[in-house]
Amino acid sequence: MDTLYTFADPALMAGKTILYVHGFASSGQNGSVRALRTLLPSARILAPDLPVEPGEAMELLQRTCESEHPDLVIGASMGGMYAEMLPGRHRILVNPAFCLADTLARNNGTGRQEFHNPRLDGATSFLVTKGLLEAFREVSGHCFEHCVQEEVYGLFGIHDTLVDTFDLFREHYRNAIRFDGEHYMNDHTILQAVLPLIRRIDDRQNGTERKVLLIAQEALRKEPSLDAEPISGAVKAFRELSASYDTWLLASTPYDDPQMWSDTVRWTEAHFGVPAWDKVILSPRRDLLLGDYLVAPRTERFGTNAFMGTHLPFGEEPFHTWEEILTYFRRLGGQ
Repeated sequence: MDTLYTFADPALMAGKTILYVHGFASSGQNGSVRALRTLLPSARILAPDLPVEPGEAMELLQRTCESEHPDLVIGASMGGMYAEMLPGRHRILVNPAFCLADTLARNNGTGRQEFHNPRLDGATSFLVTKGLLEAFREVSGHCFEHCVQEEVYGLFGIHDTLVDTFDLFREHYRNAIRFDGEHYMNDHTILQAVLPLIRRIDDRQNGTERKVLLIAQEALRKEPSLDAEPISGAVKAFRELSASYDTWLLASTPYDDPQMWSDTVRWTEAHFGVPAWDKVILSPRRDLLLGDYLVAPRTERFGTNAFMGTHLPFGEEPFHTWEEILTYFRRLGGQ
């Protein structure tokens, strides 16, 4: 937890309220809540202990939204299922368990269960009966009744072996994002997947317009192959720069090879994760793109040398490495 302090951002979600909705057998005192409070010290984070009975849990959450007016709701697993049914605000659903009753039945989740985290009421265990499973089925049957596309993001761990609702989510929402993680949230998931989405949402709510930074794929990988590894330092640099700039990846794939288009997106998703989601531009004409900065090798191809903004020629003095690129932008401080 101590290392999280180095990533704390007092300006992010400053003065705003976040409602965190915990997962099954958890509580508002879990590690994810502590991590979010560390990373977002100027935000107010509400994390109530949910009643076991799903109808009572939904009533509590609806009352909380009516009285506290959260700017953002983050739900994990079971909490993601509940959060989807809280329309009218931005929401991030992490591995949402839309079919919780079936998941519990499949994983022997009935009988006496222990809470994973301390509860304010002191309860340490609860009973899961067939009646409770039916109550979950009834409540979850109301999911997707109020879909607003741009307000809801779904995060789905590629190593999640408990819940797989990616396709179900995509039937109703477009913002379905895979991330390198498992079912349960940890510090890595919060830093690399949740925090970038919080930053996007905060910028949108504030109407923030950042300087546009375009990065050519030749500065990210040496060859256009799904097996190619990123150039040294590229992933770290992209994540850091995405926190200060409106950062996009440029791919100039052949027009008659649509398979390479999709391969480029898949490669980007696999190596650069959530910060790069929906941030890929496919174009053979960089001279026609509007942006403040372009990181790309110096070349006449794709109109690179005719780019109207500031061109940083990657691979040349003084930008031989990504660390040198980072030094340049750190001095600019987001300008």
